[in-house]
Amino acid sequence: MADPARARRLSKRISQIVASAIEHEIKDPRLNYVTITDTRVTADLHDATVFYTVLGENLESAPDFAGAAAALESARGVLRSKVGQGTGVRFTPTLTFVADTIQDTARQIEDLLAKAREADAEVARRSAGAQHAGDPDPYKAPREDEDEED
Repeated sequence: MADPARARRLSKRISQIVASAIEHEIKDPRLNYVTITDTRVTADLHDATVFYTVLGENLESAPDFAGAAAALESARGVLRSKVGQGTGVRFTPTLTFVADTIQDTARQIEDLLAKAREADAEVARRSAGAQHAGDPDPYKAPREDEDEED
């Protein structure tokens, strides 16, 4: 088992190597809009999970996750060779590519926060003319002693 700091360094290095290879060395057009977001390496340094996201060509087009997944799967051997050459570790980790859903999750959270803000504004609007139940001053004033006058 490797220490966590070494696993973190190796995962950063794998991210850099894979991103550079996708950008400069692999000529598959399906990988033009692929971005490597994160890499996680197991404690024994034998398996690496590479997270990626795909951006659309323009604002109107949807990203091609299926094409990117197929392209990464076909380039897995070349990328593993590049990782082995670039890291210099005894055992080159096997690479697994997983589509990163962070953008979708962030969009869902933003939608939920917008709904919560709308609900909060609705409650504030409804309670604008409301009054509290009970006396305006809920604390009782101390009684003045009437016995002193007698």
